[in-house]
Amino acid sequence: MDRRKFLKQVSLWSAGIIITPPVFNFTPKLFGSPLIKPDILVAKGEDYPGLVRQVVHSLGGMQTFVKNGDKVVIKPNIGWDRNVEQGANTHPLIVAELAKLCLDAGASKVFVFDRTCNEERRCYNNSGIKSAIKEIRDKRLRLEYIDDRKFVPVNIKKGKVLREWSFYKDALEADCYINVPVAKHHSLSRLSIGLKNVMGVIGGWRGKIHYKLGAKLADLNMVIKPELTIVDATRVIVRNGPQGGDLDDVKILNTIIGSLDPVAADAYATTLFGLKPHQIKSTVEAYKRGLGQMDLGKCNIRYLKA
Repeated sequence: MDRRKFLKQVSLWSAGIIITPPVFNFTPKLFGSPLIKPDILVAKGEDYPGLVRQVVHSLGGMQTFVKNGDKVVIKPNIGWDRNVEQGANTHPLIVAELAKLCLDAGASKVFVFDRTCNEERRCYNNSGIKSAIKEIRDKRLRLEYIDDRKFVPVNIKKGKVLREWSFYKDALEADCYINVPVAKHHSLSRLSIGLKNVMGVIGGWRGKIHYKLGAKLADLNMVIKPELTIVDATRVIVRNGPQGGDLDDVKILNTIIGSLDPVAADAYATTLFGLKPHQIKSTVEAYKRGLGQMDLGKCNIRYLKA
């Protein structure tokens, strides 16, 4: 089975033509090969849009990921009714700059969305992301609320723990999926970074995912594979995450991390909290499945000058 056949099943299920869940039974592009030494780009400074441009340019430019006419999904964390200073959501300037780069690269549509934990309208507004997207004024760019009718059950044939779960149709069908998590403390998984951000494009009762969380996150990330991961570590919650709220729990790092390898991006971001990649179960499980490289000694880490 290949991606084209899988997406045909998704369309047929959505149209009510078939009743059995689409089967995800192919191997996406992997980064776990010992022959591959993934790049990790690290940029620091207070000009967040400039840092985004610098990181994306150093990874080959947005045209490497977005082709003319592509439908793009930019997936930030907008899960919490928190403002920018509280650090619980992806910074709006980072999201907006990525959207501009995708539009400049020729995307036909750019979707931004998240399945929020708090009330969605308050999250979109208070995060600053709604106003940042609105300011771009391009009809190709759409900030959308989740539509529960668009979740599609998927049979994860190669899942180790999770064999079936529902995913958001737009995330499944995107020509280019860009993951833009905020790095922060999490009371259950220790940290919430890129692999954890997949929770915002799945349906069902997400509380069930928290049992054997690391393995289940790895299974979910077999289905949703980002072409690009940009980690927002400008303001990180170091305690009482993922929702936070107390500014004393926020540490300003003014750092943005970029990589084509989602596991490597998480692995590096982990070190910003004084932890090692092997201490985060989702990172270990994703590495075991060949979804990326967690050994930073086998990565090409480049620090960009502001």
